[in-house]
Amino acid sequence: MGQAASVPTDKTRKLEVIDAGFSRTGTLSYAYALERLLNGPVHHTATQLLNREDEYCKKWNQVYRYRREGDHPELLKALSGVFAGFVGATDVTAIDFIPELIELYPEVQVILVTRDQEAWWKSFKTVAENAGSKAMGYIMMPLPGARWFVDTARGFFEAAEERTGRKCNPLWIEQHNEYIRSIVPKERLLEVKLGSGWEPLCKFLGKPIPTEPFPHANEAAARDRFTQRLLRKAATAWAGIFTILGLVSYWAWHLRQPYL
Repeated sequence: MGQAASVPTDKTRKLEVIDAGFSRTGTLSYAYALERLLNGPVHHTATQLLNREDEYCKKWNQVYRYRREGDHPELLKALSGVFAGFVGATDVTAIDFIPELIELYPEVQVILVTRDQEAWWKSFKTVAENAGSKAMGYIMMPLPGARWFVDTARGFFEAAEERTGRKCNPLWIEQHNEYIRSIVPKERLLEVKLGSGWEPLCKFLGKPIPTEPFPHANEAAARDRFTQRLLRKAATAWAGIFTILGLVSYWAWHLRQPYL
């Protein structure tokens, strides 16, 4: 989160691997690992939706709208567009659409990264409390791309509630894991614990084990740094907006003075 987003240059490349682990199960680390193994761009939700151009981020709002409306043909078309050229995908924008992505990419392989429930909830609870904040939505309004994030995040929680039948709670991760196990064919599913390193992943994908250590991204720290950077940008944008409004109001008042 916060690094430059991977942008596909070859839109003919297809999705090969999905990390179907729930958010806060090392999704950014696995995004880096898959980029290394697959030699191509990997879609990581926050990195894309908080760094990409406004037009692309808006498309994700449309994806979740088609999902709410139950418009399956348009949903598949929209998903094909937003994932065009990506060879891998991690985090919520992937896990919310596993059946559709398997339909679009019949050869795709799926990794389910699991994590201790207590540790996961401690990490995810903070995300859950802030991701859909209406106040944050208003703050981000002047920022192209990022302004769509809060509304799209609403779709994340709707999808998770539908999969689990419950509002956000500490059991979500296990309920999600059971859901993934039930819909992905066993021969195309690798289940690993967070921290397992290169070996099981490379064996599953038929790739040689890299000599460098497995990526380890501190997502909480990256999130905090990136949030602070976004807030500074938003403050600057709002300051500019209010300055312009103030100047316009002053000149409007000034021009009216001779007639008062």
